[in-house]
Amino acid sequence: MQKLLIKHPIPYPIHIGFDLELPQAPGPRALIFDLAVEGYAREVAARLDIAASLGLPGGEGVKSLANYARVLSWLAQQALPRDTTLYVAGGGSLTDLGGFVAATYLRGVRYISLPTTTLAVVDASVGNKTGINLPEGKNLVGAFYAPEGVYAELKTLRTLPPPTFKEGLVEAFKHGLIAGDEVLVDVAPVSLEWEGLERYLARAVMVKVQIVEADPTEQNERRKLNLGHTLAHALEGATQGAVSHGVAVGYGLLFAALLGRTLGGADLVPTVLQFLHWLAPPPLPLLTWDDLTPFIHRDKKKTHQAVNWIIPKDMGRLDIQPVPEEVLIGCYQEFLSLAAMPHPKSP
Repeated sequence: MQKLLIKHPIPYPIHIGFDLELPQAPGPRALIFDLAVEGYAREVAARLDIAASLGLPGGEGVKSLANYARVLSWLAQQALPRDTTLYVAGGGSLTDLGGFVAATYLRGVRYISLPTTTLAVVDASVGNKTGINLPEGKNLVGAFYAPEGVYAELKTLRTLPPPTFKEGLVEAFKHGLIAGDEVLVDVAPVSLEWEGLERYLARAVMVKVQIVEADPTEQNERRKLNLGHTLAHALEGATQGAVSHGVAVGYGLLFAALLGRTLGGADLVPTVLQFLHWLAPPPLPLLTWDDLTPFIHRDKKKTHQAVNWIIPKDMGRLDIQPVPEEVLIGCYQEFLSLAAMPHPKSP
């Protein structure tokens, strides 16, 4: 088991491993969970004596105003008071929703995050970001709200289809680019059977921990964690979620690498293409730049009238800056030709 600690602004532990001991919170307890891990959720409820539990379908669609209202109403119907602890077991989307529910129900109750996908382990469960989507774009409503702890039970990863397991590692690869960490960039050995899995995931999480501690509310340095996400969120929005988050970020990293090379940085395009070859994502639907711009211009990193792009100039060296429209369009045309190259199918 790997034990990490996020120290600032609110300390909490992060445990990553198999057969973890879970904390039994004092007072009333409730559980919301992804139906894909219902067996694990029932086990948690039995171990921790949680009588109130609610299952929801996972995936990006769960982060809606309707589901947010549904969970709040369910908590109220259970007459759960302010000293309740909400356990949240699921992937990245349910983690975001559950954290936002905890942040706002009765103006805030304690919650404990039990991430059950690679994406949630590496990214969504750490860093205090919670939120939901609007029809106009991703993550446009939310709050910074810290859990009491994060307990990543890796046996739940066995419930994932192989492509979903791999898609979550896009965020670990991204952390490798941000930190200049060749170990994280080399995803080839990563599998459920690999003896180095716990250490690899903890190493990826530690990159995010260090950035979050330096910039908890995303005023400057933390924006680097959005590498690849501006185009990714536009791809998700323009396709109404038909492109999954992991696949979208993989393609978004390719576009970011093209921007970096065009703006005078090192050529990271081959590195990202090698990763995409390993990921073997499905092909993108045909989308024009005009299809994406409404979502790009609603990006949450926008300030005044400019969208700030995260530009990788080299491994471990990123700039944050607006980019001229003609550069974006030129890189997008090159992106379309590279993204159309065939990738082998995932096993």
